[in-house]
Amino acid sequence: MRPTDRSAELVIAPTWRAGDWNSHGVDCPFAFRRDGKLGMTVVGWDGIGYQTGVSWFDGRTWSSPTLVLPRDPTSPHRRYNTALTSILRDNDLTGDGELVTVDGWHYGTYHAYPQAGYEHGSAVIGIVRSRDLLHWEEHGELLRPEDGGRWERGGLYKSWLMRHDGRYWLFYNAKDRDDGRWIEQTGAAVSDDLVHWGRVADEPLLPNGGPGSPDERFASDPCVLRAPDGTWVMFYFGLGGDGHAQELVAVSDDLVTWVKTGDVLVGVGAPGSLDDWHAHKPSVIRHQDRLHHYYCAVRRLKSPVDVGGYALPEHRGIGVAWSSL
Repeated sequence: MRPTDRSAELVIAPTWRAGDWNSHGVDCPFAFRRDGKLGMTVVGWDGIGYQTGVSWFDGRTWSSPTLVLPRDPTSPHRRYNTALTSILRDNDLTGDGELVTVDGWHYGTYHAYPQAGYEHGSAVIGIVRSRDLLHWEEHGELLRPEDGGRWERGGLYKSWLMRHDGRYWLFYNAKDRDDGRWIEQTGAAVSDDLVHWGRVADEPLLPNGGPGSPDERFASDPCVLRAPDGTWVMFYFGLGGDGHAQELVAVSDDLVTWVKTGDVLVGVGAPGSLDDWHAHKPSVIRHQDRLHHYYCAVRRLKSPVDVGGYALPEHRGIGVAWSSL
């Protein structure tokens, strides 16, 4: 499962054009198939907040993402941000990743920060649904940080929605405080109706690691799929004490008890490469005879780039690595 190669260029990049919804950065890939066609949702940042677009693969390149889930000025929690990060899909690691509908609806999860700026305030997680992936409506209740354990009181982050044995699972990472030097860990909530949710446990299911570990500070951004032998595999990213994020993996037999393998699936690249600072936020899907590991690649810039009066210190977009089945 260890990736053997990776792209030398971003497959989806920010535009660096002031006024575009994805001008400053592109983040949080979620790969899927719909009617056999390979697609991906991505989150764009424009200096104000997050919004979500969808891109399609033509066999060679990814299309320029189209905005499908914008911020909502009338919403108290989506005034500045709407970051869609998962849609119900086939759970099998070596399957097609085809989207799954419930009564004709696609259901997805997003997180939203209450203030303008880069991830300002304690975020909530919400459910949206769509029949065509272009138009979305709110559904059910929000997951709020104040309703969970102490480890998530600082706000909720990227989520992964899945269905198993008639029950819906929502994995997510969260931070223990909303300012200062926080830690991030991963937990889960369950639902029988996609409306009402209950936490699986008061403590994180995937805690951050000890001193010197690659996930010393963060164990974040779960992507949960089932291997052919029935084992559940959680791709996630760790943030170490050195400030670098990289893609890691844990396994489970029951979705509750997780064991980290210690493997670094996608590490940071060489200086000057597209991911010399971070290689993180995985989304995994089979393509032909390989697994494609889409991830957020971040490169530090030698000199900041001005976009609409904002000095960008990094180039943030979507990269891809491969591993054999």
